[in-house]
Amino acid sequence: MVDFSAGLIIFGEAFSPLFYPMCCFSGPVSSVTETRIFARWLPGPLPARQVLPYQMRYATKKEVAMILPIPTFQGGGEDAVKFLILDKEPDFFERLEKLWPVPGGGKSPAPVMVESYSRAPLRVVKVGSFEASFVPGLADFERLDPRFRLEDKVWKSLPQYATWGFAVFKLRKDATTVHPMAFSFPNAQPQMGLFFPTVHIHDGKVHAEEEFSHTLYCQTPPGRYAPKGWEESARLPVSLGAWQDADLLDRKDHVYRRSLTGKLPNTDTYA
Repeated sequence: MVDFSAGLIIFGEAFSPLFYPMCCFSGPVSSVTETRIFARWLPGPLPARQVLPYQMRYATKKEVAMILPIPTFQGGGEDAVKFLILDKEPDFFERLEKLWPVPGGGKSPAPVMVESYSRAPLRVVKVGSFEASFVPGLADFERLDPRFRLEDKVWKSLPQYATWGFAVFKLRKDATTVHPMAFSFPNAQPQMGLFFPTVHIHDGKVHAEEEFSHTLYCQTPPGRYAPKGWEESARLPVSLGAWQDADLLDRKDHVYRRSLTGKLPNTDTYA
């Protein structure tokens, strides 16, 4: 078990360990690289909803599922999470990179640094190239296909997830990269800010350090300052024409980015 007492990463500063969203897999994966995540608050009434598209390159010898713990409200049911289809915008993150044009052309450099209420099987949703389910709580994992669960001992070592929900995406073994996985959810801890699931569990264990290959993107609500240490886009999304992105982006506002690369503490990042 990892000692998280050192806190989380928040713009490079230590923060008290209140929650630990992560990227974890139900079985072994040979590699995970070029992870890209975008986050934004959706306008509208409380509780505040956050969108989270997620894309990566990966290699695995069998079908596995990616499991993303998310800070949802207890008792919200399976409808709390809304899965979004981005199969018509597979290059969503490549288009984001065009918001930082490189003088003279060429490739852009890396940015600067609970009790279950049902026993019925969980609903499976077809989301573009994926099959996805929302698991309302830890007890509901028994309603999920056994191939796409983590062992109980993993969750027992992470008691902070006792009241969280989990977005689960089934990944094909014959794919190396796929269109972004995306969903929105009511964030039960909006005071903590936008969160990015950057903690790794790739082999059923939580290691103190992991190899990172992440680029993070976000947009801030109107009137909010840009996150410290993040690079602002030179262009607005509207300058790149029409987007088929399920309204993930505010097309008339700047995007900010930050990279996490190399061997780093296996902790979360949020803005």
